[in-house]
Amino acid sequence: MKRYLAHYVRNFDYLLFFTYLFLCLFGLVMVYSSSMMVAIMIEGEPPDHFYNKQLTNLKVGAIVFLLGAFFPYKHYSKKWLLFILMVIMGILLAWVTFFGIGKAQTGSQSWINVFGITTFQPSEFAKLFVILYLSGSFYKKSLKENSIQDVKPNDIGYPIFIWLVILFSVGIETDLGALAIIFVIAISITLVSGIKGKSLRKFFTVLSGFGGLIMVFVALLKWDSIFNANRAGRLQSWSNPFEYADGSGLQIINGYLAIGAGGLEGVGLGQSIQKLGYLPEPQNDFIMAIIAEELGIAGVAIVVVGLGLIVARSFYIAMTTQDPLARMIAGGIGTWIGFQTFINLGGISGIIPLTGVTLPFISYGGTSIMMLSLAMGILVNVSMYYKKEKRKNL
Repeated sequence: MKRYLAHYVRNFDYLLFFTYLFLCLFGLVMVYSSSMMVAIMIEGEPPDHFYNKQLTNLKVGAIVFLLGAFFPYKHYSKKWLLFILMVIMGILLAWVTFFGIGKAQTGSQSWINVFGITTFQPSEFAKLFVILYLSGSFYKKSLKENSIQDVKPNDIGYPIFIWLVILFSVGIETDLGALAIIFVIAISITLVSGIKGKSLRKFFTVLSGFGGLIMVFVALLKWDSIFNANRAGRLQSWSNPFEYADGSGLQIINGYLAIGAGGLEGVGLGQSIQKLGYLPEPQNDFIMAIIAEELGIAGVAIVVVGLGLIVARSFYIAMTTQDPLARMIAGGIGTWIGFQTFINLGGISGIIPLTGVTLPFISYGGTSIMMLSLAMGILVNVSMYYKKEKRKNL
């Protein structure tokens, strides 16, 4: 047992761990600061209502992080584990499809009520599931061939079909941000898998072609829900929110005001004006605007650098490891965190339309922080084996 623990201590990725821990704790502070007035005025709760809930989320997140960190990632290529993950994913998707709850203003139906105790968002689990399921399926098939380079799209037709089913299921929830992330994750896993040449082009054609058809079909099927008044307003105000300052552009404008008011130094922790009813639910997707207002450039830099370190470390592992499974898992997790960060920051800065996607590790949200914590645990486990691999090659 001592030898086993010594192995983990020696190879543990402390940079990843402490970056993850710091971002979570920083996010906890900002959730408290940004949500005080929402808790009092809208929820009728004490000012630390969201803080206490997020603290509980982080405690659960710590447990799943440890589970992910000490569970050998090689098992994610085992048929029995992939089957269990698929069954869980199927139950969650069926549950949210037939009994899901959502937000009336967005038209989404993305949450499930877990026995009246809490809510859970299956699309967050779907992001991690796609990473593990596709990576494990690719790797398992490559073991039967001479190398992963010999794997063809028809060799993993069933996993690709499962991915398309997930795209369709998340699409009809009208969770467009999650839909885009799940689509990009699959493409990225293929790109980092080690497949090259004609095989890579075939995979890209199959994934982008069939994935695109699914998204078009979902758009036609759920047209009224996807392009409801709220989302249509977001699209209208995207290029010039000031033209719609009395309606759909108001949220974006208030986000700009928050960012502009912060300047270089910020107005001070807890001193935001825009969180006092001007920005709805500022503890969620617009939390970076509050960080910019209260802590200025330094606060924004802390978050961007922290998230950048995690993404860079993920891709460094993916590009340098000799293990295809480690490469795909690390690349998939890095893509998830990086692309979700881009969607969030792109939305509040006006680069892309708003989607309601949370900022990883920072925004309030139970399902998000738990799934990201599990992903970080898995990434740390991959990194530990990667370090062991490097020592053997020295």
